Amino acid sequence: MTPPPLGRPRNKDGSAFDPALDDTELATVRDALARGRWADARNLLAETGDDWDRRGHRLVVLADGPTSAAWAREWQLAEPDSPDAAALLACATVCRAVSGKEIPDVARAACLAAARMAPADPSPWLGVLILAHRTGTDDERVRAFDQVRARHRDHHHAHHLMAACLAEHQKGDRDDPLHEVYDFAAWAAEQAPADSPLAVLPVVAHAERYRVLARAGVEPPDPARSGHWATRRARQVMKAAFDWWLEWDVDDGTAHPRRKVDLNYLAHAKLHEGRVAEAAALLTRIGPHATHAPWSYPDQDPRKAFQAARRAALGAA
Repeated sequence: MTPPPLGRPRNKDGSAFDPALDDTELATVRDALARGRWADARNLLAETGDDWDRRGHRLVVLADGPTSAAWAREWQLAEPDSPDAAALLACATVCRAVSGKEIPDVARAACLAAARMAPADPSPWLGVLILAHRTGTDDERVRAFDQVRARHRDHHHAHHLMAACLAEHQKGDRDDPLHEVYDFAAWAAEQAPADSPLAVLPVVAHAERYRVLARAGVEPPDPARSGHWATRRARQVMKAAFDWWLEWDVDDGTAHPRRKVDLNYLAHAKLHEGRVAEAAALLTRIGPHATHAPWSYPDQDPRKAFQAARRAALGAA
Protein backbone atom coordinates (compact mmCIF):
# COMPACT_ATOMS: atom_id res chain seq x y z
CA MET A 1 0.00 0.00 0.00
CA THR A 2 1.28 3.47 -0.84
CA PRO A 3 1.85 5.50 2.34
CA PRO A 4 0.02 8.83 2.71
CA PRO A 5 2.01 11.95 1.81
CA LEU A 6 3.99 13.61 4.54
CA GLY A 7 2.55 16.79 6.00
CA ARG A 8 -0.41 18.75 4.71
CA PRO A 9 -0.43 20.16 1.16
CA ARG A 10 -0.12 23.89 0.80
CA ASN A 11 -2.00 25.95 -1.71
CA LYS A 12 -0.17 28.15 -4.18
CA ASP A 13 -0.42 31.08 -1.75
CA GLY A 14 1.49 29.05 0.85
CA SER A 15 -1.44 28.63 3.26
CA ALA A 16 -1.49 25.18 4.80
CA PHE A 17 -4.65 25.07 6.96
CA ASP A 18 -2.75 22.58 9.07
CA PRO A 19 -4.14 22.21 12.62
CA ALA A 20 -0.59 21.63 13.85
CA LEU A 21 -0.04 25.35 13.10
CA ASP A 22 3.65 26.21 13.49
CA ASP A 23 4.52 23.23 15.71
CA THR A 24 6.80 21.47 13.24
CA GLU A 25 7.74 18.79 15.75
CA LEU A 26 4.06 17.97 16.20
CA ALA A 27 3.52 17.76 12.44
CA THR A 28 6.46 15.35 12.11
CA VAL A 29 5.20 13.13 14.93
CA ARG A 30 1.67 13.14 13.52
CA ASP A 31 3.03 11.81 10.23
CA ALA A 32 5.03 9.17 12.09
CA LEU A 33 1.92 8.10 14.02
CA ALA A 34 0.02 7.67 10.75
CA ARG A 35 2.67 5.07 9.88
CA GLY A 36 2.31 3.28 13.18
CA ARG A 37 5.31 4.81 14.94
CA TRP A 38 3.51 5.52 18.21
CA ALA A 39 6.80 5.68 20.13
CA ASP A 40 7.38 9.12 18.57
CA ALA A 41 4.06 10.29 20.03
CA ARG A 42 5.02 8.83 23.40
CA ASN A 43 8.27 10.80 23.39
CA LEU A 44 6.59 14.01 22.29
CA LEU A 45 3.93 13.86 24.99
CA ALA A 46 6.50 12.98 27.65
CA GLU A 47 8.55 16.00 26.58
CA THR A 48 5.45 18.23 26.69
CA GLY A 49 4.86 17.40 30.35
CA ASP A 50 2.33 19.55 32.19
CA ASP A 51 2.30 22.42 29.72
CA TRP A 52 -1.44 21.87 29.56
CA ASP A 53 -2.30 24.12 26.63
CA ARG A 54 0.47 22.59 24.53
CA ARG A 55 -0.44 19.07 25.65
CA GLY A 56 -4.09 19.58 24.74
CA HIS A 57 -3.16 21.06 21.36
CA ARG A 58 -0.81 18.21 20.55
CA LEU A 59 -3.21 15.50 21.68
CA VAL A 60 -6.09 16.88 19.61
CA VAL A 61 -3.94 17.16 16.48
CA LEU A 62 -2.42 13.69 16.93
CA ALA A 63 -5.85 12.21 17.60
CA ASP A 64 -7.44 13.48 14.41
CA GLY A 65 -5.76 11.06 12.01
CA PRO A 66 -7.85 8.26 10.48
CA THR A 67 -5.64 5.57 12.06
CA SER A 68 -4.84 7.37 15.32
CA ALA A 69 -7.31 5.38 17.43
CA ALA A 70 -5.92 2.07 16.18
CA TRP A 71 -2.31 3.03 16.90
CA ALA A 72 -3.23 4.55 20.28
CA ARG A 73 -4.92 1.26 21.17
CA GLU A 74 -1.77 -0.60 20.11
CA TRP A 75 0.29 1.69 22.33
CA GLN A 76 -2.06 1.13 25.25
CA LEU A 77 -1.83 -2.64 24.84
CA ALA A 78 1.95 -2.34 25.03
CA GLU A 79 1.87 0.10 27.97
CA PRO A 80 -1.47 -0.30 29.78
CA ASP A 81 -0.41 1.98 32.65
CA SER A 82 0.50 4.92 30.40
CA PRO A 83 -1.74 7.96 30.97
CA ASP A 84 -0.44 9.42 27.71
CA ALA A 85 -1.61 6.39 25.75
CA ALA A 86 -5.00 6.58 27.47
CA ALA A 87 -5.31 10.31 26.75
CA LEU A 88 -4.45 9.85 23.07
CA LEU A 89 -6.90 6.98 22.73
CA ALA A 90 -9.59 9.06 24.44
CA CYS A 91 -9.08 12.05 22.14
CA ALA A 92 -8.92 9.82 19.06
CA THR A 93 -12.17 8.13 20.08
CA VAL A 94 -13.76 11.57 20.51
CA CYS A 95 -12.67 12.50 16.98
CA ARG A 96 -14.28 9.33 15.67
CA ALA A 97 -17.48 10.03 17.60
CA VAL A 98 -17.66 13.61 16.31
CA SER A 99 -17.36 12.33 12.75
CA GLY A 100 -20.06 9.70 13.31
CA LYS A 101 -17.71 6.70 13.34
CA GLU A 102 -18.04 5.88 17.03
CA ILE A 103 -20.77 5.92 19.66
CA PRO A 104 -20.51 9.08 21.83
CA ASP A 105 -20.91 7.06 25.05
CA VAL A 106 -17.86 5.01 24.10
CA ALA A 107 -15.83 8.18 23.57
CA ARG A 108 -16.99 9.66 26.85
CA ALA A 109 -16.10 6.46 28.71
CA ALA A 110 -12.60 6.55 27.18
CA CYS A 111 -12.17 10.14 28.36
CA LEU A 112 -13.30 9.33 31.89
CA ALA A 113 -10.93 6.35 32.01
CA ALA A 114 -8.04 8.59 30.94
CA ALA A 115 -9.07 11.20 33.53
CA ARG A 116 -8.90 8.60 36.30
CA MET A 117 -5.35 7.69 35.27
CA ALA A 118 -4.16 11.32 35.43
CA PRO A 119 -6.42 13.33 37.78
CA ALA A 120 -4.49 16.59 37.33
CA ASP A 121 -4.58 16.53 33.53
CA PRO A 122 -7.31 18.68 31.93
CA SER A 123 -6.84 17.02 28.52
CA PRO A 124 -9.31 14.13 28.97
CA TRP A 125 -11.91 16.67 30.08
CA LEU A 126 -11.09 18.74 27.00
CA GLY A 127 -12.05 15.62 25.06
CA VAL A 128 -15.35 15.48 26.97
CA LEU A 129 -15.97 19.14 26.13
CA ILE A 130 -15.22 18.63 22.42
CA LEU A 131 -17.68 15.75 22.44
CA ALA A 132 -20.32 17.71 24.37
CA HIS A 133 -19.98 20.65 21.98
CA ARG A 134 -21.16 18.39 19.15
CA THR A 135 -23.39 15.84 20.85
CA GLY A 136 -24.14 16.97 24.42
CA THR A 137 -26.47 19.22 26.37
CA ASP A 138 -25.76 22.68 27.76
CA ASP A 139 -25.33 21.20 31.24
CA GLU A 140 -22.82 18.64 29.96
CA ARG A 141 -20.82 21.38 28.25
CA VAL A 142 -20.70 23.53 31.37
CA ARG A 143 -19.70 20.59 33.57
CA ALA A 144 -16.90 19.59 31.20
CA PHE A 145 -15.65 23.18 30.98
CA ASP A 146 -15.65 23.48 34.77
CA GLN A 147 -13.61 20.28 35.02
CA VAL A 148 -11.03 21.62 32.56
CA ARG A 149 -10.85 24.98 34.29
CA ALA A 150 -10.48 23.37 37.72
CA ARG A 151 -7.23 21.88 36.43
CA HIS A 152 -6.01 24.77 34.27
CA ARG A 153 -8.04 27.94 34.75
CA ASP A 154 -6.80 29.66 31.58
CA HIS A 155 -7.14 26.70 29.21
CA HIS A 156 -7.18 28.25 25.76
CA HIS A 157 -8.97 25.62 23.70
CA ALA A 158 -11.65 25.09 26.35
CA HIS A 159 -12.48 28.80 26.44
CA HIS A 160 -12.77 28.88 22.64
CA LEU A 161 -15.13 25.91 22.74
CA MET A 162 -17.32 27.50 25.41
CA ALA A 163 -17.50 30.72 23.41
CA ALA A 164 -18.71 28.71 20.41
CA CYS A 165 -21.29 26.92 22.56
CA LEU A 166 -22.64 30.05 24.26
CA ALA A 167 -22.82 31.97 20.98
CA GLU A 168 -25.45 29.48 19.81
CA HIS A 169 -27.91 30.50 22.55
CA GLN A 170 -30.73 32.91 21.72
CA LYS A 171 -30.48 33.06 17.95
CA GLY A 172 -33.19 35.75 17.89
CA ASP A 173 -33.61 38.42 15.25
CA ARG A 174 -30.78 40.75 16.25
CA ASP A 175 -27.41 40.86 17.94
CA ASP A 176 -27.93 41.54 21.63
CA PRO A 177 -24.91 43.50 23.00
CA LEU A 178 -25.69 41.95 26.41
CA HIS A 179 -25.60 38.39 25.06
CA GLU A 180 -24.03 35.91 27.48
CA VAL A 181 -21.16 35.01 25.13
CA TYR A 182 -19.90 38.59 25.30
CA ASP A 183 -20.11 38.58 29.09
CA PHE A 184 -18.29 35.25 29.24
CA ALA A 185 -15.48 36.41 26.97
CA ALA A 186 -15.05 39.71 28.82
CA TRP A 187 -14.93 37.87 32.15
CA ALA A 188 -12.34 35.38 30.88
CA ALA A 189 -10.15 38.13 29.43
CA GLU A 190 -10.31 40.16 32.65
CA GLN A 191 -9.42 37.30 34.99
CA ALA A 192 -6.55 35.95 32.87
CA PRO A 193 -2.92 37.02 33.37
CA ALA A 194 -1.80 40.07 31.41
CA ASP A 195 0.15 38.02 28.87
CA SER A 196 -2.63 35.47 28.28
CA PRO A 197 -4.02 35.14 24.76
CA LEU A 198 -7.45 34.97 26.35
CA ALA A 199 -7.27 38.76 25.88
CA VAL A 200 -8.41 38.00 22.32
CA LEU A 201 -11.41 35.91 23.43
CA PRO A 202 -13.89 38.82 23.08
CA VAL A 203 -12.97 38.96 19.38
CA VAL A 204 -13.51 35.21 19.13
CA ALA A 205 -16.92 35.60 20.78
CA HIS A 206 -17.83 38.30 18.28
CA ALA A 207 -16.99 36.03 15.33
CA GLU A 208 -18.82 33.07 16.84
CA ARG A 209 -21.90 35.20 17.33
CA TYR A 210 -21.70 36.36 13.71
CA ARG A 211 -21.58 32.70 12.60
CA VAL A 212 -24.82 31.98 14.45
CA LEU A 213 -26.60 35.15 13.32
CA ALA A 214 -25.58 34.72 9.69
CA ARG A 215 -26.81 31.14 9.60
CA ALA A 216 -30.09 32.34 11.12
CA GLY A 217 -30.41 34.97 8.37
CA VAL A 218 -30.03 37.91 10.76
CA GLU A 219 -26.66 38.93 9.29
CA PRO A 220 -25.70 38.68 5.60
CA PRO A 221 -23.87 35.48 4.66
CA ASP A 222 -20.97 37.53 3.27
CA PRO A 223 -19.07 38.98 6.27
CA ALA A 224 -17.77 41.80 4.04
CA ARG A 225 -21.35 43.08 3.76
CA SER A 226 -22.07 42.85 7.47
CA GLY A 227 -21.94 45.73 9.91
CA HIS A 228 -21.23 43.29 12.72
CA TRP A 229 -17.68 44.58 13.16
CA ALA A 230 -18.61 48.26 12.87
CA THR A 231 -20.49 48.80 16.14
CA ARG A 232 -18.94 50.85 18.91
CA ARG A 233 -18.67 47.83 21.16
CA ALA A 234 -17.03 45.74 18.43
CA ARG A 235 -14.45 48.43 17.73
CA GLN A 236 -13.59 48.70 21.42
CA VAL A 237 -13.13 44.95 21.67
CA MET A 238 -10.93 44.80 18.60
CA LYS A 239 -8.80 47.76 19.66
CA ALA A 240 -8.15 46.18 23.06
CA ALA A 241 -7.18 42.87 21.45
CA PHE A 242 -4.92 44.51 18.86
CA ASP A 243 -3.22 46.59 21.55
CA TRP A 244 -2.65 43.39 23.52
CA TRP A 245 -1.05 41.80 20.47
CA LEU A 246 1.26 44.77 19.95
CA GLU A 247 2.44 44.52 23.56
CA TRP A 248 2.70 40.77 24.04
CA ASP A 249 3.28 39.16 20.66
CA VAL A 250 6.29 36.90 20.44
CA ASP A 251 7.26 34.46 17.72
CA ASP A 252 9.72 32.12 19.38
CA GLY A 253 9.77 28.85 21.29
CA THR A 254 8.08 30.40 24.31
CA ALA A 255 4.98 31.53 22.40
CA HIS A 256 1.57 30.05 23.11
CA PRO A 257 0.98 26.96 20.95
CA ARG A 258 -2.39 28.20 19.66
CA ARG A 259 -1.54 31.87 19.19
CA LYS A 260 -1.98 31.59 15.41
CA VAL A 261 -5.64 30.71 16.03
CA ASP A 262 -6.13 34.02 17.81
CA LEU A 263 -4.29 35.94 15.11
CA ASN A 264 -6.60 34.52 12.45
CA TYR A 265 -9.65 35.68 14.40
CA LEU A 266 -8.12 39.11 14.95
CA ALA A 267 -7.04 39.53 11.30
CA HIS A 268 -10.51 38.50 10.14
CA ALA A 269 -12.08 41.06 12.47
CA LYS A 270 -9.72 43.88 11.54
CA LEU A 271 -10.29 43.27 7.84
CA HIS A 272 -14.07 43.49 8.23
CA GLU A 273 -13.75 46.51 10.50
CA GLY A 274 -12.00 48.21 7.60
CA ARG A 275 -8.61 48.50 9.33
CA VAL A 276 -6.66 47.12 6.39
CA ALA A 277 -3.18 48.14 7.57
CA GLU A 278 -3.71 46.39 10.91
CA ALA A 279 -5.10 43.33 9.13
CA ALA A 280 -2.01 43.31 6.91
CA ALA A 281 0.32 43.28 9.91
CA LEU A 282 -1.58 40.36 11.39
CA LEU A 283 -1.68 38.41 8.13
CA THR A 284 2.06 38.87 7.78
CA ARG A 285 2.54 37.39 11.26
CA ILE A 286 0.14 34.54 10.47
CA GLY A 287 2.20 33.57 7.44
CA PRO A 288 1.05 30.21 6.06
CA HIS A 289 -0.75 29.21 9.27
CA ALA A 290 -4.33 29.90 8.25
CA THR A 291 -7.17 28.33 10.23
CA HIS A 292 -10.60 27.23 8.99
CA ALA A 293 -12.35 29.31 11.66
CA PRO A 294 -13.28 32.11 11.27
CA TRP A 295 -12.53 32.34 7.53
CA SER A 296 -15.21 29.71 6.90
CA TYR A 297 -17.93 31.69 8.74
CA PRO A 298 -20.77 31.28 8.18
CA ASP A 299 -20.50 28.85 5.24
CA GLN A 300 -17.60 30.23 3.22
CA ASP A 301 -14.77 28.38 1.53
CA PRO A 302 -12.02 29.21 4.05
CA ARG A 303 -9.21 28.99 1.51
CA LYS A 304 -10.89 31.40 -0.88
CA ALA A 305 -11.78 33.74 1.99
CA PHE A 306 -8.22 33.75 3.29
CA GLN A 307 -6.80 34.36 -0.18
CA ALA A 308 -9.21 37.24 -0.66
CA ALA A 309 -8.13 38.70 2.68
CA ARG A 310 -4.47 38.50 1.66
CA ARG A 311 -5.22 40.18 -1.67
CA ALA A 312 -7.16 42.96 0.05
CA ALA A 313 -4.59 43.60 2.75
CA LEU A 314 -1.28 42.62 1.16
CA GLY A 315 -1.98 42.64 -2.57
CA ALA A 316 -0.97 38.98 -2.64
CA ALA A 317 -2.68 36.11 -4.39
